[in-house]
Amino acid sequence: MSAAAIPSKQSAEAAPDEQAVPQKSALRRLTSTTAFYIFLVDIALVIGFTFLSQNQVFWSLQNFESLLGNGAEALLLATAVTMMLAAGIFDLSLGANLILSSVVGAIVLSHLTNSRTQHASAGAILLTLVVCLAVGAVIGLVNGFLITYLRINSLIATLGMLGICTGLGFVLSHGSDITGVATNIQSGFGLHSVLDIPYPALVAVLILVALWFVLRYTRYGARTLAIGSNRTSAERAGLRVRTHLISLTMLGGILGGLAGFVDVSRFDTTNTSGHTLDALAALTAAVVGGNALQGGRATMFGTLWGAVLAYVILDGLVVIGVSAFYQEIATGLVLWVAVAIDSSRYRRRE
Repeated sequence: MSAAAIPSKQSAEAAPDEQAVPQKSALRRLTSTTAFYIFLVDIALVIGFTFLSQNQVFWSLQNFESLLGNGAEALLLATAVTMMLAAGIFDLSLGANLILSSVVGAIVLSHLTNSRTQHASAGAILLTLVVCLAVGAVIGLVNGFLITYLRINSLIATLGMLGICTGLGFVLSHGSDITGVATNIQSGFGLHSVLDIPYPALVAVLILVALWFVLRYTRYGARTLAIGSNRTSAERAGLRVRTHLISLTMLGGILGGLAGFVDVSRFDTTNTSGHTLDALAALTAAVVGGNALQGGRATMFGTLWGAVLAYVILDGLVVIGVSAFYQEIATGLVLWVAVAIDSSRYRRRE
């Protein structure tokens, strides 16, 4: 056999840049995500609270339905936060957005409710939904204008909006909750369920899945992540960064308005003093789930399990009889841990 017919060692081995990069299996990719580990923590907490609760009441169907209903609002706000974090901004006014939109929606619905039967028509309820969404969209539009055109840091801009919306909510409601709006809004949507899943929770999950698809498979999602990775480079690449950021703050505002409608529909009343920590809880859920505070990385399913974590902790502490003051402490501690983990990830990536 001639020497030419015998392949040399160098030709038999592919160059390093030509060698195939081994791909991780689907199972390995799944188990390496933050969302997977948060899911395991959720399961551990459910088991723990079940054994700690009296007569294992935490595991009851009634408690899980309540957990899903309460968590729907938190998940809507956390989804809004995730979309904005992907672009490197965030919104601390979402809880106040919920308060103001619910107050305005309740005022509209109370005027359209039959005072004798305490029922409202389907058209009146639909109009209330539109009003809540419109209020949220306006709040998001103003936030976007402050962040993009006036170049106010999103923390400061939305912190100011938090105070304004909270104050307006108290002014419009005269400092007290608007009660007895329309009883059929509860039976028709707020407390209605399919397969023991409340409608609000089902809507929240469907919206999260839809926005996951947007982030992963559409140009809008790619541009959102590009802006979060490097806003200057995105501008130089020709992206309309200002318009895009305003669209994100408006989307967040609309989800806040939807959460306000859900709040009214579930309780048939407003709760002007009960949502002071909602924005904090939403941010905690998003960061715990693996979303980067610096932008450029987003995981909707991580947000889902992060929101479950936040509400399992709060609900579990209630069930085992821990004071509400400690619940707020727990939320703050979880946020500290989440931010510390996010900072560690960022340093390793750099």
